[in-house]
Amino acid sequence: MIYFIFFSFVLLSLGMLLLVSYEFRIRLINLCMQILPYSKNRILAARQVAWEFNQAASSDKIQSHWHIQQWWILLAALVLFSSIVIFTLTRPITASTFEANYLREVDPQIYTLLDGQVLAPPPEVEGHLIEEAIQGEVHYYANVVSAQVINPPDPTEDVHLPMIHNHSDLNIVNRKWNKINPRYKQRLLMVFKIMREQYGYELVLLEGYRSPERQNSLSANPNTTRARGYQSYHQFGLAADVAFKRHGKVIISERDPWAMRGYELYGQVAESVGLTWGGRWKSIKDYGHTEYRMPGLKKTAEMANQLVNEGQLQAAGY
Repeated sequence: MIYFIFFSFVLLSLGMLLLVSYEFRIRLINLCMQILPYSKNRILAARQVAWEFNQAASSDKIQSHWHIQQWWILLAALVLFSSIVIFTLTRPITASTFEANYLREVDPQIYTLLDGQVLAPPPEVEGHLIEEAIQGEVHYYANVVSAQVINPPDPTEDVHLPMIHNHSDLNIVNRKWNKINPRYKQRLLMVFKIMREQYGYELVLLEGYRSPERQNSLSANPNTTRARGYQSYHQFGLAADVAFKRHGKVIISERDPWAMRGYELYGQVAESVGLTWGGRWKSIKDYGHTEYRMPGLKKTAEMANQLVNEGQLQAAGY
């Protein structure tokens, strides 16, 4: 649009100059008269070359004009090469292309499993559906389940009971995929795909990246987690909590046999692609949690920033 306005302004300026300047019109006419004979000769020469090219293909000219016919091959090769170059230079670098190149370099295992097809995240689940599911669980356990003595969880494991979510924290829970590192994200999306296509379960993301401040807040409740900031894989974009969606509602309850069967299948599929499933933990089992324990990971703030930023870069397509 900017180019159109610019060229329109230039044409309008030239038009006004032609209208108001007699000398400019005379100079322009003289210039055209000088160019015209030269242009006419060039046009005639071009027509002659085109005629010779056309005649070179006739049966009676094959022997005498074979050298001209070679130009057709060169022209065809030039057009083909130019089209390849133009396609390569103008093809947009999408987020999927960036992520595929990234995984090919840093994680060939998942790249091979994907067979070069980068999976796209599903739409973000509506917050009110999660709030309804959590409130239902809180209400049930507040009225039915008596206080239980729970063994202290292993501090090296990031665990929490799914029924003890605080729904007042929903406004700070990150349910977006952009801060999840591609190494874990593509494994998780593969699990989503297998669960949907092979078992008929639709998964939704409850929480992916978790800030160290939120992690420290959650660790204040030992029934939720003992891991503090930068001790959990959530801070590195390498962990997530999921639930199911059925008939337009989010299901997080383990009391539902259908959901519990889904969690078991989820754990099996997650482990098959190299993820660690919270349902295997011996302390507080977290059936909706998986994490990617990246080999050689150093749990530092600098490493967390690096891995999270890698996820954001591929999402932006840079």
